[in-house]
Amino acid sequence: MAKTSNPPPLPFKKAPKAEQPKAPFTRTEAGPKSQRDRSQVQAKESPRAFGRKEQTAGNSSTSKRHEGSAHAKDGDSRVEHPRGPVPLGARISRRASERLRDGHLWVYATDIESIYSGEGEDPPLLPVADNRGLLLGTALYSPASQIALRMISREAVDQAGWLELLKSRLRRAIARRNPLLSDETNASRLVFSEADDLPGLIVDKYAGIVIVQLLNRGLDRGDVRAACVEVLSEELSGSEKSLTIWERPDPRIRELEGLSAPATAALFSSDPTAPVASALFRLNGLSFHFDVNSGQKTGAFLDQRENYAAAARWAKDRGAKKALDVCTYQGGFALHLAGVCEQVTGVDASRSSLEVAERNLEANRDLISAEVDWLEADAFELLRGWSEPKDPTKFDLIVLDPPAFAKSKRAVEGALRGYKELNLRALRLVKAGGLLITCSCSHHVNWTDLEGAVASAAVDAHRRVTLLERRGAAQDHPVLFGLPETEYLKCLVCAVD
Repeated sequence: MAKTSNPPPLPFKKAPKAEQPKAPFTRTEAGPKSQRDRSQVQAKESPRAFGRKEQTAGNSSTSKRHEGSAHAKDGDSRVEHPRGPVPLGARISRRASERLRDGHLWVYATDIESIYSGEGEDPPLLPVADNRGLLLGTALYSPASQIALRMISREAVDQAGWLELLKSRLRRAIARRNPLLSDETNASRLVFSEADDLPGLIVDKYAGIVIVQLLNRGLDRGDVRAACVEVLSEELSGSEKSLTIWERPDPRIRELEGLSAPATAALFSSDPTAPVASALFRLNGLSFHFDVNSGQKTGAFLDQRENYAAAARWAKDRGAKKALDVCTYQGGFALHLAGVCEQVTGVDASRSSLEVAERNLEANRDLISAEVDWLEADAFELLRGWSEPKDPTKFDLIVLDPPAFAKSKRAVEGALRGYKELNLRALRLVKAGGLLITCSCSHHVNWTDLEGAVASAAVDAHRRVTLLERRGAAQDHPVLFGLPETEYLKCLVCAVD
């Protein structure tokens, strides 16, 4: 009997995949065949959607009306494009759109699906739309940065409108800090970038000196500087006998963002003939020297102000007599501890920082009777050398306040090894019943990471460590929900047995 054979397979071919249009705010759709379908599509189109259908040549009057009314009202700039009028702006991925809707304010360059910034110089502001063309708001544009877009509004805003927003938000930020200022503390962060709804703007006050940092290409403009000076001079001149405003860029950010070279002269001075470049400011009743032309960040670590005071309270409550401040910088923790301890040692790798720390010590001699020593040394090498003997010299309290070990996600693994090593060596030097205050200023290292590093160090050091308190940055560095990068500083107060 003959076997039946299956018929040969039909030569199927895969259908070509539909490609999504790449123009920033235009969507090519197949038009409905019936008038009813057309009306349904028109009813579904959002008035806030980018990529309104282009008008034909026969409807030129309608096209002009749209450009002069709807687009002008929304703040969209339109330019002539080979394929017709195309608004300036960026269309971003679905992932980035969801992140913005969840409260984040950044769009990374890798999340931009298409962008059109016009001809000539890049604009400071760009409208931002999701992958469907729906308007998400307006952002500062920085073409050279990995963070290409920083949202300033959920609406369409032009440059004039942005300057007015900037002024009102700057006044509001200053008003929030005024209750924190007093005779005991006359230094504060007045503006903390995204946390104050002013992305890329940092403003710090040290007595009568104000430092401005513009950390975004979209802010690197004369009209933005003029707006900042206008508000700062009006709001602060009454509280200070003399006021001088300087711009001091972050060198690393300036390179990454492609910012212009800052002016060497002051942006404003109540005495233009003699602008002030150095001052003595106060934190928690202690005096500290400030010089515009030296120091890290904008000059001092204002974010640790409340942690300085907390360290002194814990030391007093636990009766600590001998303290060690590792990575002391200009003596912030050390000088606060010197008010309650008998002996304090401050360690830092920077000789120039320790020279300022010594000047700060002399400025507070009437308040400090403790013996204070400064050591220029690498923290890892020093602690390793001190902890290796069988009977090492021990301290009642040790503070670890190292610089950021992880400046990117890729660096987190190595950073955690560094935090563990530093805490391991410190735990071997803390007396039983003593305190360890350990800090991290890397926003890529979260609380779980830091606590895990300390816990692992405790196991290796054969010490029982109890968490007494979690602390963050001072009130003038608020944390914005939805933007975890604003919660960068972490401080753990631990009991060691």
